[in-house]
Amino acid sequence: MATLHLMVGLPCSGKTTLARELEKKYSALRLTPDEWHTRLGHDFGCNMTDSDEAVHSARHEAVESLMWDVADRVLVLGVDVILDFGFWAKSERDEFRSRAKELGADFKIHFNDLSEEELLERLRIRNAKKPDSTIVIPEAKLKEWIQIFEPPSPEELE
Repeated sequence: MATLHLMVGLPCSGKTTLARELEKKYSALRLTPDEWHTRLGHDFGCNMTDSDEAVHSARHEAVESLMWDVADRVLVLGVDVILDFGFWAKSERDEFRSRAKELGADFKIHFNDLSEEELLERLRIRNAKKPDSTIVIPEAKLKEWIQIFEPPSPEELE
């Protein structure tokens, strides 16, 4: 039976690094939105206006929707899928748990729990190095996201 793996966490928490390891371990299809954004000519960064952010958010929703269409089909074919979306809200995780169940797939959450200090230090390093297929994130934006992130409960991780 195929498994839907959700990578849960904030930027710089190590989601994509772990997702790449799981991709090999499970011979799974890994879908990481940042990789698609960078191929499409990403538009996220330090000098964004509110309008720029709205455009990015709309494209991000479209990218994740397309990725789910692919994931749905691959799970039906019996292959594991790793969604490297972040899944910051419990409601999102619950929705995808339901989607997996409807397809007859197993479901697993992978969560890297890092302190705010660790996340900010990793962000500084990442933004300075600017590795391929990553997006520059302003520190103020990460701090904003830390405030709205809903960590998974122990029950969700079982």
